[in-house]
Amino acid sequence: MRKILISMIAIVLSITLAACGSNHAAKNHSDSNGTEQVSQDTQSNEYSQTEQKAGTPHSKNHKKLIDVTLDRAIDGDTIKVIYNGKKDTVRYLLVDTPETKKPNSCVQPYGEDASKRNKELVNSGKLQLEFDKGDRRDKYGRLLAYVYVDGKSVQETLLKEGLARVAYVYEPNTKYIDQFRLDEQEAKSDKLSIWSKSGYVTNRGFNGCVK
Repeated sequence: MRKILISMIAIVLSITLAACGSNHAAKNHSDSNGTEQVSQDTQSNEYSQTEQKAGTPHSKNHKKLIDVTLDRAIDGDTIKVIYNGKKDTVRYLLVDTPETKKPNSCVQPYGEDASKRNKELVNSGKLQLEFDKGDRRDKYGRLLAYVYVDGKSVQETLLKEGLARVAYVYEPNTKYIDQFRLDEQEAKSDKLSIWSKSGYVTNRGFNGCVK
């Protein structure tokens, strides 16, 4: 009888120890899976952040600027540059300044001011161009571009100082049209230069000649 009792106790102990071992193994497996999941989540977040950073240069405000060398300023919205080893004429996108050298046209008020200011700007630092998504040349063969000096927009400066109006708006070369209209409105509200003369600026250009 005593032998039978001892055998039963041994069996119970064996079953209990086996159950404890199984629970411990299951817990280790669960902890391992949790750690693995956290690691995967972390890697996924890191990849997502890296991918987002990699996509940043493709944002709307990204500028692909091209270095050029100034040959000379022609008037308020046109310059000649050395581009790809050749002399080329650049017509500023989205702006228009009063005429000074247009064939069969008189010199218009503030035309000389715009020409002088443009010459000062393009001679004051590193000159760069930015093309838009549409045609790079107009019907006269001139390059169509946004112009920068030391990273600052020449077009915006002319608009803010009331020496240019927003004009020649043709899709899809309209990347900065909203900002340019804000710059124009700022000068218009302050009645600067071309905006100081009532009726001088029209949708077709400028009225009047220098007397």
